[in-house]
Amino acid sequence: MPVPACMQGRLTIPVVGAPLFIISNPDLVIAQCKAGVVGSFPALNARPAEVLDEWLTRINEELDAYNQANPDKPAAPYAVNQIVHNSNDRLMHDVEMCVKHKVPIVITSLGARPEVFEAIHSYGGICLHDVINNMFAHKAIEKGADGLICVASGAGGHAGTLSPLAFISEVREWFDGPILLSGAIATGGGVLAAQAMGADLAYIGSAFIATDEANADGAYKQALVEHAASDIVYTNLFTGVHGNYLRPSIEAAGLDPDNLPESDPSKMSFGSGGSNKSKAWKDIWGCGQGIGAVKEITSAAALVNRLESEYLETKKRLSI
Repeated sequence: MPVPACMQGRLTIPVVGAPLFIISNPDLVIAQCKAGVVGSFPALNARPAEVLDEWLTRINEELDAYNQANPDKPAAPYAVNQIVHNSNDRLMHDVEMCVKHKVPIVITSLGARPEVFEAIHSYGGICLHDVINNMFAHKAIEKGADGLICVASGAGGHAGTLSPLAFISEVREWFDGPILLSGAIATGGGVLAAQAMGADLAYIGSAFIATDEANADGAYKQALVEHAASDIVYTNLFTGVHGNYLRPSIEAAGLDPDNLPESDPSKMSFGSGGSNKSKAWKDIWGCGQGIGAVKEITSAAALVNRLESEYLETKKRLSI
């Protein structure tokens, strides 16, 4: 089972930091990469569109400088997430920026388009694609994706409903390329479990919200510390796509988390939801079921250190 070549020898632990809408920014990405995990951000976080060029310039320059100063322990590569959906009118502009800056990894979501994969492949970049079931996994690889991010039950934000045990097993039956597992992973033991199931890397998002570098409201970060899996609500109301959100933020918007209406999937959006104009991600907080492991707000580097220590301790305990 392969780890992509661009990551080999550059990870302290087999983890990719998931792109977090609004929350992921250059500060977080650079900190993640320097700590030895892949940092990522959604291209749409850079607003207006022209800011994406500035962000990519900064990330490349700072990581290049770090690597020159630390040749024996270079930073992990970074990734940019592209929402490949017809509602994203910035897509081709943002892909062009990725080509210009030779972004090493592009994560595609909500659609697999060969022309996007071809553009990233033109300079040697790789494409990892989000999928929520085996059917979508087949389609992504057929259209040119290099690897798969299997988004299982319990993942933060837009998530699937499949057990990770079943999902990884089905995909690994036919695909021998890179597989990442997403879904309630917030400990080093969880990272090792993902590998034991057949994944190459763990995909961790929610735990990084409660870090100093994350662009999240302080109340949002503290909510992750104070709540657990039972406080996560799965609904499509806010964007048209089913996802996991923190119950307290739904209640704060004046909605009943136990009686939410269904949204029209054909009217997918990435901002508003509900008659009270509460905005998904900004007011309605995306979050996965793994937050019970989040005990404090800390730096991204400290979080990676915790994950690494837990990972190594679990391997030792199991004599692996």
